[in-house]
Order: sequence, then C-alpha cells, then structure tokens
Amino acid sequence: MNFKHLHYFWAAAKAGGIVRASEQLHITPQTLSGQIKLLEESLGCSLFQKRGRGLELTPEGRTALSYADQIFALGSELEAALGSRGEGARALDFRVGIADAVPKSIAYRLLEPALGIAEPVRLICHEGNFRDLLGQLSVQRIDLVIADEPMGPHLGVKAFNHTLGTTAMSFFATAALKRSLKGEFPACLDRAPMLIQGASSAARQRLDLWLAEHRLRPRPIGEFDDAALLKAFGGEGRGVFMTPEVLEEETCTQYGVEVIGRAAELIEEFFAISVERRITHPCVVAITKAARGRFHRRRGSA
Repeated sequence: MNFKHLHYFWAAAKAGGIVRASEQLHITPQTLSGQIKLLEESLGCSLFQKRGRGLELTPEGRTALSYADQIFALGSELEAALGSRGEGARALDFRVGIADAVPKSIAYRLLEPALGIAEPVRLICHEGNFRDLLGQLSVQRIDLVIADEPMGPHLGVKAFNHTLGTTAMSFFATAALKRSLKGEFPACLDRAPMLIQGASSAARQRLDLWLAEHRLRPRPIGEFDDAALLKAFGGEGRGVFMTPEVLEEETCTQYGVEVIGRAAELIEEFFAISVERRITHPCVVAITKAARGRFHRRRGSA
C-alpha cells in the first residue's frame, strides 16, 4: 500500500471533500481523485460514495479512516519521541477524554499533575459521552478517559480501570432557599425543589438509591447533564443541588450558596481508564500518583 495515497485519502476525509482537501494540499482535484482511486484499487473497495452533490465515506472508508488516524497519530508520536523542531524537543501529546458528567474543577485537579512532569506536555482534552470516549480509547485516538464510573465488562472494550479516588457529596442551596426548608438534613430534602443530574449519569443513579433508602421525595425542578449549568441554576435559588464535597469552598464562593448537609455514604468515584494494565505513560503515572490522598471521604451527617 502506498502511504502517500493513504495520506491523500485521509486529508480528503478530514476536509470533507475533494475540492477543499486539494486546496489544503495545493494540488488539483483531478490529481487528488486519481491518487485516491489508486488506493481504492490497491485495497479492492470503494472508500467514498456519492451523496447528493457531495461525497460520503462508505463503511469500508470509515474503517480505513480509523486506521489512518492511528497510523498518522503514531507518526506524530514517532517524531515527538525521536525528533525535534525549532529550539527544543517537541512536546509530548497527551490526549484525554473527559466524561461529560465529571465536574470541570475535578477534571482540572486530576489532570494538573500531567503538566508538571519533566518533559514538555501538550494536553489535548475532549469532552463527551462516556461510551463514545471509550470507543475512541479502543482505537487509540485518546490516551486516557477520566470518568465518574468504571468501564463495565459488557462494553466489549479492552481497557483497564484505575481508581483515582472518592469523595462524599454535599448539598447546597441559597440562603433564602435554605431558610424555607423544613427540618434537619436530610429530612429537609423531602418535597424540596431540587436540581438533579441527568438520568444516565452514575451520580444520578446513586442519588436515586440514596433518596429511596431515606424515603425522601424531593420535587425535581430540572435535570442537567452539564454540572456547571446545574450549579448556575442552583446559584439563582431554583433548587437544592449536590456536588462533590471536595468542591465545597469554591462552590459556595462562586455560586453564592451555603452547605445544607453532607451525605457521607453517598460517594462520588473517579476513574482513569486506559488500554494499559500496567501504567507506563508518564502523564498517567503523574495523575494516578497525585490522586492518592487528594480525595477523601469526610464524615458528615446522613
């Protein structure tokens, strides 16, 4: 297989068309089409098909693109490992997927140690759905996934869970809303307006179980996949909300709310998921080492 032809195909797929890719590569569309045709002949299948006035990838084309992504990513890593550009060694790319249920402040605290290793690092973060990120991990488009739940065996992805830490959960409300609540925590949550995580999140599932165990029935005002948006509504007094206990101080300061109680047995967990059983990537080593002892479970009222 001619890797120059593969690169032309890869460029066309990434650019979304022959004409745009030819402009980026500074060659004619006819030349680019001819090179891709040669690749298709060598592979014995069509990589593009007509869709209206444009082109789209065939199933074989999507498979080829996945492999091309890995090939050219490895090429970049080879340059980083053995070569140098300009005045010094090229930074080590560290590609991380962050599950959208993980609070941004937690993600920063977990990833910060990666920027403190001896060699220069370029951190590339992608936020998204947990399962989608695991799919990218499986084809090595990213090096690590940070999530609030472990990868289950039913997903069929060959990867490994590394526990980073746990923290209890705290509940917050504005001063005005707090005064309107009846009783002590957690009884005060019964029939109280509440802002909760989206139904698919691990934190929501744990919250539902905890509420059921305490026979509490708050009034859900809204459900949010984005933790920052949930807290923004909470800061406006729209409802009680919960967030990890380790973020208490900044949550109170940023959103002008107060702690109404802590649930010591309601635990938020954080995991690093990688394709390595034995961690070797220097950034992942730094993250897992620093995470030990950073999160804790503090005894609070339940």
